[in-house]
Amino acid sequence: MTSHDAGADARTMRERMLAGDLYLADDPELAEASASALDLMDTFNMTTVRQRRVRESLLRELLGEVGEGTEIRPPLYVDYGSNIRIGARCFANFGLVALDVAPITIGDDVQMGPNVQLLTPTHPVEPGPRRDKWEAAKPITIGDNVWLGGGVIVLPGVTIGENTVVGAGAVVTKDLPANVVAVGNPARIVRRID
Repeated sequence: MTSHDAGADARTMRERMLAGDLYLADDPELAEASASALDLMDTFNMTTVRQRRVRESLLRELLGEVGEGTEIRPPLYVDYGSNIRIGARCFANFGLVALDVAPITIGDDVQMGPNVQLLTPTHPVEPGPRRDKWEAAKPITIGDNVWLGGGVIVLPGVTIGENTVVGAGAVVTKDLPANVVAVGNPARIVRRID
């Protein structure tokens, strides 16, 4: 879709965004939704370790779904929060970046090291639409019992299968199956897990 085609689309920018099509992020409805999320995010990020119940309450308000026993250590960075679903008994260490322009779905028992980035936004390669500020997004899915080492980056549209381990600093550019260990940039499978 070109920027001209996108401009003729009758859907709201939010509808386009959720469909994974080109949209303009500075749309007033989207800007307000993001501002509300960022206010909650900032409040969450200012909590102390002794404010566990406050943190849990803020996470439930900020995110689309949070499973029982899940802990996310501040700081946490999101675009909207409402497009993130995280299962039970998960742990995310300091500095999780979860840019949820498209849905981010995280299974149960997932472990994430510090500074993990889950990045759903994409931008046109063509200079004109990019200059005109059109963007899109693709969902990310993380299966049950996945371990993402510190500094892992997961790119738009990626699915990681259950029980998979991704080594620290890896950049996951394409889907990874269940039960493997992957490392590097781009992430490549180095062994299977029995």
